[in-house]
Amino acid sequence: MTIENTLIAARKASVALNLIEEEKINAVLRDLADAAEAQTERILQANAIDLERMERSHPMYDRLMLTPERIAGIASDIRNVASLPSPLGRVLSETERPNGMFIKKVSVPFGVIGIIYEARPNVSFDVFSLCFKSGSACVLKGGHDAARSNEAIVALIREVLQAHGLDEHTVTLLPTDRTATAELLNATGYVDLIIPRGSKGLIDFVRQNARVPVIETGAGICHTYFDREGELEMGASIILNAKTRRVSVCNALDCLIVHRDRLADLPALCHRLADKRVILYADPEAYAALQGHYPEEWLQKADDHSFGTEFLDYKMAIRTAGSLDEALEHIARYSSKHSEAIISRNPQTIDQFLKRVDAACVYANVSTAFTDGAQFGLGAEIGISTQKLHARGPMALQELTSYKYIITGEGQTRP
Repeated sequence: MTIENTLIAARKASVALNLIEEEKINAVLRDLADAAEAQTERILQANAIDLERMERSHPMYDRLMLTPERIAGIASDIRNVASLPSPLGRVLSETERPNGMFIKKVSVPFGVIGIIYEARPNVSFDVFSLCFKSGSACVLKGGHDAARSNEAIVALIREVLQAHGLDEHTVTLLPTDRTATAELLNATGYVDLIIPRGSKGLIDFVRQNARVPVIETGAGICHTYFDREGELEMGASIILNAKTRRVSVCNALDCLIVHRDRLADLPALCHRLADKRVILYADPEAYAALQGHYPEEWLQKADDHSFGTEFLDYKMAIRTAGSLDEALEHIARYSSKHSEAIISRNPQTIDQFLKRVDAACVYANVSTAFTDGAQFGLGAEIGISTQKLHARGPMALQELTSYKYIITGEGQTRP
């Protein structure tokens, strides 16, 4: 089947989804969660082939790796999506006009959603469950690094769909080659929306080459500002968590900004990072404060490339700021508008930070690791939107819908 025919089949499947009852949607998702757990070994065998082709030291290795525990977590997320209210058919507004005409604004599916992503096979499960629950077919374009894993996952999803008598083209996995990418980016009339998930390079490529509407997600250059009135123990805990909980995710901390008046506390703020062998790229003032207090082999002088980098690794930049304004200027220059945080006990400083930082998620005294649909109570999310049109932040079920106006009356005509 050609890619064009594949996209035509996905469009046809998306139309059929509008007629499926919510309970059946939920039953399919529950069965898929059960199947994922039951077929864990099958999925892991495919994943092992992908892992063999990647160096363990590669920053994407952790994202590529599946484990029994991670598959159990994926299954739990799918069941959670099944338990959530349907995002479809919500009345967003309604009004009656003076002529008796009644107008309702109602949430509806997008139709066909294309996802382009890199070495994250869990995305295949996440995307399907969210798109299916929100009434859209999905076309997946994964990277070659996760080819075997994605093939096994999509085959399993299609088996569950077929067992329920549903069209297997509700989910489609495209080849990993560039030709498939080009056809998806230009699939006007077949695909309603494309969401790239991955590096800044991938997102920039999709945005620059797509004719289909795009929502940007994924790239996270995240900062945390430790204010002159920040609490030391809290700051050390938040910084450790934000940097090292999972270094390969988009909400991981990339740059710590420390107020100049608190440079003496910098060794204590970074002490536990040494246990994780985090390499620090420090500006001159921060370097001087850390020298002799942080392992020499993991302390380096920052250069022009240290800031504005999404490390996805056990690496972090440190920048000294003389004021809140200076910290905000640095964030404005280098932020990807994903997640930014402040650690402070000054309510006025916090208020200024929250109001002035332009990002999808802005935190006060909380780790940026919480930027996640499940942590926000939204269920799994398809990505973190860093733009301002349509959706911003975690894109969960409600953000995966559009809307239409439904107008009813009793024969009204316009003069």
